Amino acid sequence: MGGLKNLGLKQAFFLLSALGLLLAALLLLLVFAVCIKLQGTSDGYSITVNEGAVQVQPPQLAEGRAAASDWLGLVQLAACLLLPAWGLGLASLLFYRLKLRQPIALLQSSMQRIRQQDLDFTIPKLSDDELGQLCEAFETMRAELLRTNQELWRQAEERKRLNAAFSHDLRNPLTVLKGSLKLLRQNSAEPPDSATLTRLEAYTLRIEQYVEAMSSVQRLEQLPLRKQLCCSESLKAELTETASLLAPGLQIQLTVADFADVQLDLGLFLTVAENLVSNAARFAQAELRLDLQRQGDWLRLTVFDDGPGFPPELLRDGPQPFGKMQEPAVSSAHFGMGLYISQLLCVKHGGGLRLANRQPQGAEAVAEFQIDFFNS
Repeated sequence: MGGLKNLGLKQAFFLLSALGLLLAALLLLLVFAVCIKLQGTSDGYSITVNEGAVQVQPPQLAEGRAAASDWLGLVQLAACLLLPAWGLGLASLLFYRLKLRQPIALLQSSMQRIRQQDLDFTIPKLSDDELGQLCEAFETMRAELLRTNQELWRQAEERKRLNAAFSHDLRNPLTVLKGSLKLLRQNSAEPPDSATLTRLEAYTLRIEQYVEAMSSVQRLEQLPLRKQLCCSESLKAELTETASLLAPGLQIQLTVADFADVQLDLGLFLTVAENLVSNAARFAQAELRLDLQRQGDWLRLTVFDDGPGFPPELLRDGPQPFGKMQEPAVSSAHFGMGLYISQLLCVKHGGGLRLANRQPQGAEAVAEFQIDFFNS
């Protein structure tokens, strides 16, 4: 029966129909054989020996034989009509039970669960026939719907976090602006001093940067993946140019392993690389190292620096929107959107971003991208 389940629907139906007709033919031959045996009485006398005595029986009456022959003829005719129909009916019943019943019930229950917004299940492929392929297509559709729903949920949660962080971090510059404007109104007779104007300009610029950061994150979330075929040599050239432009004056070491061509969104990959290199260059003291290699179905970019390392709260909570990281020798803090955007882009490409500190000093950021490899 295992081989029958993997046959196509047409082949299975024809095979079962042939077996049903063959069984009907065998039964029909059996009926004919019994009828012929019943009709096979002789016209002459029959002689039997019973306990040493010989008995001679006279022939049957012609009328009785004729009536019996008519009844046996009707039985044969009925068998010719009913047994093939019975064989086809039996084949149809077996076809339904073996090929149709389980896949149809599975698809019906799956559609009911999908209609109820329940996507947390799997649809097994029961066979290699047309219905098995249909189950496989339904499973692909279910998995894609689940992935889309999870992505929408993730984006909604990220947007909530962004809105909360945006509202929280805007309070300080807005408070300063309100206070400065209040002082200006109180001293309207005197022109504002340069320190007040500088403070107003700085906090206005800060609000503009917040708004621009929010807009860039929303654009990146809506940006579709545009994968293209990339080789290790082209990625090495791009990383060399990126590091030389963003980390001048630092000793740069670049290691790129040879691997087969990959399907990768090059623009997304370079945006992540630029953010990680730019962040590491701000904190590095003398050295910056980049390592790109393939590990299974992942492309992994690691950026090392010899700076003071990531703060404990960043390692604990991960990159946060508008999170502040104090730069050395700089009194103001930057918004920390580079790492957060890099994390969003890595997740969009099926991967993630991991941060860690190195001993005795330094930090490393590991960006992972899920990709397809092709043997060139």
